[in-house]
Amino acid sequence: MPELAHAVIQGLILRTYAMPMLRVLALKVAQPQAARQFLGQLVSGTQDSPQLATATDWTVKPLYCLNVGLTYAGLAALGLQPDSLASFPEEFVAGAAARAECVGDTGRSSPENWIDQLASPDLHVLLFLFAQADDVLEQVTTQLRATYSGSGALYELSVHEARSLPESKAHFGYRDGFAQPTIDGGLPPAMPDVLPRAPAGEFVLGHPSQYADFTYPVPIPPALGENGSFAAFRILAQDCNGFEQFLTDAAIQTGLDRELIAAKLCGRWRNGVPLSLSPDSPGEQIPLEERNSFDYVPSDSVPDAFDDRRGYRCPLGSHIRRMNPRSSAVAGSSGLKRRIIRRGLPYGPPYDALNPGDGIERGLLGLFIGVSLKDQFEFLMSDWANKGSFAPGLRDTRDPIIGNNSVSGATFLIPMPGQKRPLEVSGLSSFVTTRGGAYCFLPSATAIRYISGLFSDSSLIPCLPQTYHVHRGHNLYCTLPIRKYTEYGSD
Repeated sequence: MPELAHAVIQGLILRTYAMPMLRVLALKVAQPQAARQFLGQLVSGTQDSPQLATATDWTVKPLYCLNVGLTYAGLAALGLQPDSLASFPEEFVAGAAARAECVGDTGRSSPENWIDQLASPDLHVLLFLFAQADDVLEQVTTQLRATYSGSGALYELSVHEARSLPESKAHFGYRDGFAQPTIDGGLPPAMPDVLPRAPAGEFVLGHPSQYADFTYPVPIPPALGENGSFAAFRILAQDCNGFEQFLTDAAIQTGLDRELIAAKLCGRWRNGVPLSLSPDSPGEQIPLEERNSFDYVPSDSVPDAFDDRRGYRCPLGSHIRRMNPRSSAVAGSSGLKRRIIRRGLPYGPPYDALNPGDGIERGLLGLFIGVSLKDQFEFLMSDWANKGSFAPGLRDTRDPIIGNNSVSGATFLIPMPGQKRPLEVSGLSSFVTTRGGAYCFLPSATAIRYISGLFSDSSLIPCLPQTYHVHRGHNLYCTLPIRKYTEYGSD
């Protein structure tokens, strides 16, 4: 298995930055040549201009990290050749707006209601700027704008801001950021992880995947596709007042404590302690670094795990169990084959229960990263979040927190020891509304260099006589000019 090329893989794929600020710049390509030159400057190694953050290990955390996502329309606008464009997977080609219905983005979450041209084919480039301080964020943003606006390369469609909340909580009050897969050959996890390491090819193109003897196809040429990944960018508004009111109503309806109901819905207490480790109380005594060390059934990685096949501790339909079933028996027996990397930060001020109707939108700017949008992000949203067939006994229920529960009679099931039928909690609604989204390709630094010099001179015309074929296993990739390909390096 080839080693991961940390120096060219975008950093947010392999590491959690743990920076308190995020600014997302949504851009349209105005001048293709100037836009390619701008992207090239991000990987030029020039100290006085913002540079792409790769997965190269650091001893001192930088003041900012900058990453780049390109939509399919963006790749086309930058001038990629038709054979390269045709080599990308169909769901990425279609884009987030066209695939909205299959992930539950209907009704209020429909693309027709998305903000700031995020459903528009004009969305080409997304810059993700993470920073440790406001002055750094502003300084780097100013430098970026001076470069892409001054040259007429890119036109700014919209800007989206996010900031971490106290105690690393999300707006619904849950402490977040615990469960991230540990990638084989990647960087050490920020939080100890007892689950098996994820194969590199589950998140990075060009490496063996989570499925035996299968590697996901790499867009061509290899200089473009290898060491890249895909991400679903999402702006998710959260109805905090509606969620808190539901907890109050459900407590009256069931006789259970409202914080226990909150824990059952999520699978964790709001302090992040999983129900699997502490089913009856928030378990404050459990150290932070141990709050991801559990499984739902005994497994090779956690042989002493409590056998919770029936969901008496953590309901089968709870949010974290649906999104990360671990070793549970689920549809397709693929609980450890659909893992996904989650990055992002909340936007909007903390929710104030004393002023619930303040009219301020709050939610999450999220990135959901994997080697296949279809087999990871879309599968999680369509089959696991929005179908009861996820696991036996769930009936026609959906994820209680992020699922599309706008349908009449939406319920949540809480299995109870000694009772044949689970406790059925009614009154659910859609607590999360999609306000915008995009499917992005996260190119490697090598790919950005390739794109930036793609049409720089006449020697790049594909019909040049000196060519050779690049083979990867049983795949035959495109014919490339020798001198151009070797300029950017190859194995």
